[in-house]
Amino acid sequence: MTSKQQVSAINLLVGDYQTALDFYIEKLGFVVSGDVQMEDHRWLTVSPSEHSRLKLILHKAQTYAQQSAIGKQAGDAVLAILQTDNFEQKYAEMQQAGVEFCEQPRHETYGTVVIFKDLYGNRWDLIELSA
Repeated sequence: MTSKQQVSAINLLVGDYQTALDFYIEKLGFVVSGDVQMEDHRWLTVSPSEHSRLKLILHKAQTYAQQSAIGKQAGDAVLAILQTDNFEQKYAEMQQAGVEFCEQPRHETYGTVVIFKDLYGNRWDLIELSA
């Protein structure tokens, strides 16, 4: 019998907790899924919705190596994919919130997609998959 596995959280290096939190809440519409002040750091997690199983841990960069990686966690590749069931609405909301897009939306065989940047320059896909 094999055990079930899933990725439940991903560390995202940030320069400042509040600035990162404001971006994910106000510009992307995420929700806070956890916020615990610990002795030497804060365990701050956000999710695309309260029902999402995957959490982003907003990890404040401490070391030089971590600080150097902010905004470049995937190099020049897309770091993450934000999937929506209403591309036009989410795209319009993000535009209105001032999110920086790298291109115009495009229709691919798998769905509608556009690349955007988070506040540190990491590239993300916003996507609505085809039915």
